[in-house]
Formats: sequence, structure tokens, C-alpha cells
Amino acid sequence: MEPFHSVFYAPHYVALHLGHFTAEGLDVTTRTGAGSTSTTRALIDGSAQISLGGLMRSLDLADRGGRLLPHFAEVNSRNGFFLIGRQSRARFAWPEIVGRTVISFTGAPTPYQSMRTVLRREGVNTARVTFVRDLAPADAVTAFRAGRGDFIEVGQPTAEMLLDEGFHLAVSMGDATGPVPFSSYMTMPDRLRHEPELIVAFTRAVYRTQRWIATHDAKAVAEAIAPAFADIPRPICERAVGRYLAQGTWARDPLLRRPGYEYLVDILLGGGFIQRRHRYQDLVDTALAERAMQTLKEG
Repeated sequence: MEPFHSVFYAPHYVALHLGHFTAEGLDVTTRTGAGSTSTTRALIDGSAQISLGGLMRSLDLADRGGRLLPHFAEVNSRNGFFLIGRQSRARFAWPEIVGRTVISFTGAPTPYQSMRTVLRREGVNTARVTFVRDLAPADAVTAFRAGRGDFIEVGQPTAEMLLDEGFHLAVSMGDATGPVPFSSYMTMPDRLRHEPELIVAFTRAVYRTQRWIATHDAKAVAEAIAPAFADIPRPICERAVGRYLAQGTWARDPLLRRPGYEYLVDILLGGGFIQRRHRYQDLVDTALAERAMQTLKEG
């Protein structure tokens, strides 16, 4: 289960369409949920064995005293969103956002929380920025095109489409936020304990994909994922992939390391999304990823 169907999750589709899951004896069916909470619900109700999504969902559940849903393989190592503005700038400076209106991405909380973290780090009082947070993603883009707001935060390929229409890139939030485990694969604790070989095989396919992406360019990646994104013109898809590649968006290996986890917790604590820290070892499992990496190396 994926929360959104997005080029941001290109590694999953490279693994699917280049046969990396099949090579591990896995028949993987991918379904798109209705928003990011669908990924955790699907695991809990048993309609999915593995979900792809943000660690923030597991942190949110844990914060509310719910089930612990551990993440076992990192996919996205950067924020995948972009701040698009109406004016061309030789160089964007964060104080320029003061007194302006930003249309936020509302499909998940982490982009907004990351934006607030960056603003605080840059010495910008977030109370002096007007955030529009009541629009669904598609409605937000429609409103921006119609003249509402000074900036909008969007993912890909929407960013490339807006740039083609004459809007301007203010800043990549991936660069601004820095390395952070934005998205990863998660499952139920019982599956990690009772079906470790399944998770190792799945993660080995992910690692094989990560190594493939590291040695291929945007054109090759866009071609590999094309069957999953037939509605996106190939040149736009290739530019989206290229922008993600250039900023190191996709993990080079499946290990979700503690420093990144703690940084994400800091982001969510700082914005009030969660109220307390949660132990890394309760929500992250790297043992099976380490096994997957070792067995692939030996193979």
C-alpha cells in the first residue's frame, strides 16, 4: 500500500518493473490508498502486508498509544517537495517569505512541519507567514494558478508542470531540510518475527534497486517507471526524476539510521505533531536490512 501514486516513490516502481521483486520470488501488487493514514490502516486490518510511507505515521500512532508499526527499509532520504513562487529571483532568501501567503501541501503533515523547522532555523518567525492548509492538493494547485497565494509547496511532477507554465522555483525543500528518512517500508511486528525471510527477500530487491538507480541517469529511471506513470509526459517525468536524483532524494541502501530518525522526531516535536520522543528501536528494525545487504553482497 502506498499513500499516493508519485514519482517520489520511483524506487518502488523500478523494483517492480525491472523485475527485482520477481527475482526474489515475490509477486507484488501495489495499491494506492486515500491519503497517508491508509498505509497504517491497511497493515492493521490485514489488507496489506507491507506499506510505503512516512515514519511520522508510526510516530503518530505510538504517540496516541496505538500499535507499534516498525519501518525496515528506507526509500526516500530527502524531503520531496518544492517551494514554487510567482517571481523570478536570482537567489531566494527565507526572509522574503515574511508577510507572504504559502499554500501548503495538505496530503501529509511532514512537508509542513519540515517547512516550519527550516523557517525557525533561518530565524523566520512562522507566525509572520500565512499558511493556507484547508485545500486538497489538486485544489491547492488550481487556486495557485488562479492567483491565490504567493508561494505553493508541491511535489513532482506538479513542480515541473508549474515551472513549464512560467512559475519559478524558490527552493527545493529537500535541500533546505537536509537528509531525513522521509519515506520507508513498514510492516507489523509479527511479520518481522514470523516471516523474516519474506522481509529479507523484499528488502534485497529494494537494495538491488537502490544500487541500480545509483548507476543510472534520469532517462533510464524515467524509462523504467514509465509503465506506472503513463499519464505523465516523458520529458516532464525525466526532469522530475533528474531533479530528485540531483539532490540525493533516494536512499543508497535500506538502512534507516538513528541520526535521521532523531532529526525527524525533532521536526515533529518542534511543530507539535507529536508530544514525546519515541525509542528508535521500537519503530525501526535494521537487522533484516543488514541481512539483505549481506546476502546480496555474497550472491
